[in-house]
Amino acid sequence: MVLEMKLVDQVVRSFKVAKIFRDFHDKVTAIDFSPEGDYIVCCSEDDQIVVYDCEKGVQTKTVNSKKYGVDLVHFTHAKNTCIHSSTKVDDTIRYLSLHDTKYIRYFPGHTKKVVTMCLSPNDDCFISGSMDKTVRLWDIRSPNCQGILHLHGRPVIAYDPDGLIFAAGINSECIKLYDLRSFDKGPFVTFKQLQEKECDWTGLKFSQDGKTILISTNGSTIRLVDAFQGTPLQSFAGHLNNKGIPIEASFSPDSQFIFSGSTDGRIHVWNAETGYKVCVLNGDHPHPVTCVQFNPKYMMLATACQNV
Repeated sequence: MVLEMKLVDQVVRSFKVAKIFRDFHDKVTAIDFSPEGDYIVCCSEDDQIVVYDCEKGVQTKTVNSKKYGVDLVHFTHAKNTCIHSSTKVDDTIRYLSLHDTKYIRYFPGHTKKVVTMCLSPNDDCFISGSMDKTVRLWDIRSPNCQGILHLHGRPVIAYDPDGLIFAAGINSECIKLYDLRSFDKGPFVTFKQLQEKECDWTGLKFSQDGKTILISTNGSTIRLVDAFQGTPLQSFAGHLNNKGIPIEASFSPDSQFIFSGSTDGRIHVWNAETGYKVCVLNGDHPHPVTCVQFNPKYMMLATACQNV
């Protein structure tokens, strides 16, 4: 008999730290669960990429990227390969085999730092956005860029859960939605948003039901907007961000809860529909929590400062 656990307030409040990994010597800049939820990959400013087995709670692989550096990392649909952005040499995206620590392919084109990357939920395509004010579309099987958008500012990007459209947040002021089959015709809708006074947008995410878009910032506000109308639904506040750093916010897989890190090392949780603060979790983090993601398949939350 399989006991189905349901995410309700009481369950969320009961979350406790199960394991702490202290493998990094510097700030963790990105974490990503594999699509099946059995592995998590993390990267840090000390140029390390580390993979953990979620079920066993052990480290399974460490890759040193001393030559190229690393800032963003994503599993592909195969759990032994990932793509990562570079911080040294150039701004090329690199496709890495974790099995034998060899590079399979390079994706050159961006001329400034890649600040946002997202993998298609459907196939081996991904999109990337850079400080060079472009968004590029890629197919993992080819080093050639499949398409390029020239924008008027720094982008943050996300695929919708069906992988048919993608959203680009531009200059922290508007969200443009593009159809992947005809993105070169321009956005099919643009949502003007309230301009943030003291902060910039640092992340976009669609909820798993596709109905809402979550906007993360480098300030102490997180916004939730309607994915069809662009209307503001909620503003989540009360978590600390007094250092002006990008702090990741994430949905639970059922789209019910919003989880965010904070500079005081704790994790704040809100009800997505009501905006009500459900709880604040103590994650034993000595530094600001910048990465927060919920496992897509298991009742597991991962958070990172310098520790994971």
